Amino acid sequence: MSVHHMARSRTTAVLLAGGTGQRVGLAIPKQLVKIAGKAVIEHTLAIFEQADSVDDVVVMMAPGYVAEVEKIVAKAGLAKVTKVLEGGATRSETTERAIAALGEGLAEGEDLNVLFHDAVRPLLSERVIKDCVDALDRYQAVDVAIPSADTIIVTRTHGEDGEFITDVPDRSRLRRGQTPQAFKLSTIRKAYEIAASDPNFQATDDCSVVLRYLPDVPIYVVAGDEYNMKVTQPVDVFIADKLFQLASTALPAPADERAYREQLTGRTVVVFGGSYGIGADIAALAESYGAKVYALGRSTTGTHVENPEHVEDALSKAYAESGRIDYVINTAGVLRIGKLAETDNAAIQEALNVNYLAPVHIARASHKYLAETRGQLLLYTSSSYTRGRAEYSLYSSTKAAMVNLTQALSDEWAADGVRVNCVNPERTATPMRTKAFGVEPAGSLLSSEAVARTSLDVLLSELNGHVIDVRQQDPTRDASEATGFEQALASVLDRHEDEEHS
Repeated sequence: MSVHHMARSRTTAVLLAGGTGQRVGLAIPKQLVKIAGKAVIEHTLAIFEQADSVDDVVVMMAPGYVAEVEKIVAKAGLAKVTKVLEGGATRSETTERAIAALGEGLAEGEDLNVLFHDAVRPLLSERVIKDCVDALDRYQAVDVAIPSADTIIVTRTHGEDGEFITDVPDRSRLRRGQTPQAFKLSTIRKAYEIAASDPNFQATDDCSVVLRYLPDVPIYVVAGDEYNMKVTQPVDVFIADKLFQLASTALPAPADERAYREQLTGRTVVVFGGSYGIGADIAALAESYGAKVYALGRSTTGTHVENPEHVEDALSKAYAESGRIDYVINTAGVLRIGKLAETDNAAIQEALNVNYLAPVHIARASHKYLAETRGQLLLYTSSSYTRGRAEYSLYSSTKAAMVNLTQALSDEWAADGVRVNCVNPERTATPMRTKAFGVEPAGSLLSSEAVARTSLDVLLSELNGHVIDVRQQDPTRDASEATGFEQALASVLDRHEDEEHS
């Protein structure tokens, strides 16, 4: 660690969650609305929990809902949250309360980095957080903004005649403000102390307070992110939910050979659908790193995943022989293409039994074993889950169900320490795909080995309730150059291609 990094001030993130749900049309605060299986505020808190540049978190919650947030924090095991306090009647009053709370316990002359973030911006990236903290090494005040894609107009109301344009500012100089807004605690405290003597003081954000009352303090602007939207209107709930579906969760960092061996040696891995393809590759990899692996499949062990007794017997045997079950994986699936009206009952029943009911049976039977080891259930979906397509109605709808099952169970089992995640590979070279589509051009598909390797990385990570996209890299462009919004757009466009995997 460098001397410069050692000297950095402690960084506290303050979640401003004092708003109500009135504009969203709900009886509860909008930050408690569930999106992608979790309360909005839990998604936001999880981002700061995972951010290396943030040391602790304080939540300023709407009056009457502090206990609700404390339950969320306890259930999710959010260790960085040190205080949950009631916010004020206005944004500025809430900030003032946070400033007072942060000042408690600080030594004389000690300063602090503070990030004020809207709790209803649950898609914040760790990159933006780090950029804000890094900027505080040079500046006392930092804002986050993105260019405006829309033309902004200035209007004036003329009586009952309505609004009329008075100015059209140069769009190239306009930015849309986001959060976090970051400050040295001493700076934002001083700005509010000066503002207190102004009888006409009012503010909707904290950078405007510094700009007005400490005009000599430069406010640096960090590049924001299109994904970093604010949930304030009814349509925002829908959009945010879809963005969570489309967002490519950052892949966990690949472990090195020693880490794989250290974390898998002595562990028990049960793989349903382990006869071939992704499942077989996961089983082989895990075994090579010292895990005790049970690779189960119809053609190899006679295990029919759609049969609850087969599932229970397989898990019971694995537990009896190894004394533990750490990871349960289900890659089994069937792909039947055709028009629903022309599909017979047997094919429909097979699709539902294997693609939907089997994972449900596996999840139900696995819970008691995974709760004992605080392990993980790993499921698989397909890119088609975000948009049903003609002739894929059964497949895409059951794959959408896997995402909802993942999100629901991750919430349901969090108190037991059991994690549930879902891997979403793009088109992958597997026997099932070859059977459905024939031989496809070389290089056009992901290898099942690459998906298996990422699956191990997910198992060994702390992720919970995530849908992890595994995609081929475009050799002509570094993935870091694409914004989250562009990646989501690409995902939407990809829906027009054949994207089945398993």
